[in-house]
Amino acid sequence: MKRSVTWIVLVGVVLLIAMLIYGSTRLVQAECEVCVEFRGQSQCRRGSGADQAEARRAAQRSACAVMASGMNASIACQNVRPKSVQCPGPAR
Repeated sequence: MKRSVTWIVLVGVVLLIAMLIYGSTRLVQAECEVCVEFRGQSQCRRGSGADQAEARRAAQRSACAVMASGMNASIACQNVRPKSVQCPGPAR
């Protein structure tokens, strides 16, 4: 009895890990590189997401995290129009 319970728990854990890995890789459908200029600084960062819009936002948030200090500056930076955006296609 004890051995079968151990196997059931082990199979359950393996299935859970497999589902988490599959789910997390499935969410990344697009990658973008965004270059942002903010308060005299310039940063380029890559981001990924379920679509290109989400990937662009992630890349811009990442670039702004380096340049902006504080909530107000971070929000202002994220609202700046990027200098360049490159979204080559679906992520691999």
